[in-house]
Amino acid sequence: MNTPDDKKRLRQRLLRQRAAMPPPERSRRSAALQARLLAHLAQRTETQLAAYWPIRGEFDPLPAVRQWLAGDARRRAALPLAHKATHTLTFRRWQPGAAMAADDYGIPIPAAGEAMLPALLLVPCVGFAPHGVRLGWGGGFYDRTLAALAARGARPFALGLAFASSAAPQLVRDAHDVPLEAILTDEGFA
Repeated sequence: MNTPDDKKRLRQRLLRQRAAMPPPERSRRSAALQARLLAHLAQRTETQLAAYWPIRGEFDPLPAVRQWLAGDARRRAALPLAHKATHTLTFRRWQPGAAMAADDYGIPIPAAGEAMLPALLLVPCVGFAPHGVRLGWGGGFYDRTLAALAARGARPFALGLAFASSAAPQLVRDAHDVPLEAILTDEGFA
């Protein structure tokens, strides 16, 4: 599975599968992943993390992030801004109730806020395979951003989030793919 067409077909299949998930199953899986994410965040020492605004059926990490923020006044959260011209992300501080705007793709972002460099990055996954291999939307935003941050010596711990049903063991890492440190699902670490 190395061709772009193979990945495109896999992405489409996984997105259809996710969209067809019955609401009770989605609720159960979401609650389980929220609980696992909260437990994991409670063990970590970072005080700056970046999450994401969920789109098209992605797992919503923001309830867990809100609870994490409420647990310590030193904690800060950010959301990514996707830049169409460079296919990279930057991060803007976010807090619950913040006024929102839209980035170049129409995804909600904080309307104002300082730039942030997260120590922990929560990454949405369309699919995943062992060893941190991630299938995203196909734009390479997270790969480019993680590579650029690593080159500056500022790479965050990248934690993928996905439903266990998105496992794609046939997925192969391409040369430009930047593996994540870990992937957390509703069933635990993958």
